[in-house]
Amino acid sequence: MMKSLSLNSNKISSLPDEIGSFLQAWAHYATWMFWTLSKNHIQAVPPEVASLQAIEINLNQNQISAVSPEVSRCPRLKVLRLQENCLELPSIPVSILTDSQVSLLSLEGNLFEVKNVRDMEGYDKYMERFTATKKKFI
Repeated sequence: MMKSLSLNSNKISSLPDEIGSFLQAWAHYATWMFWTLSKNHIQAVPPEVASLQAIEINLNQNQISAVSPEVSRCPRLKVLRLQENCLELPSIPVSILTDSQVSLLSLEGNLFEVKNVRDMEGYDKYMERFTATKKKFI
């Protein structure tokens, strides 16, 4: 079983729409728990990401300006790293805060001040998950 898939610095410009089919085809052979696609040219996080069984997805240092709300449906996703992209605050789906399992959402270095996330709907639910996870490691 594979634990991580690292595709850093490969000039990838998008995640293919077929990612869901690809994952289903490989499901019997590999479970990638950690996806790292940092330092590429990815511009959007597509709905097909919902089919990933990843615990962590690292999309730092891309050109992402859109995140599909479907990301919140990733059943095992705990860590979503979107640092140093082209995101504006309205591009962050509320469902990630309200309806996901994400307990660490990294957003530093985008086109808004991270402190403004506190004013978003669902921030309290997200902070409950964040705090509960943090307490496990203390």
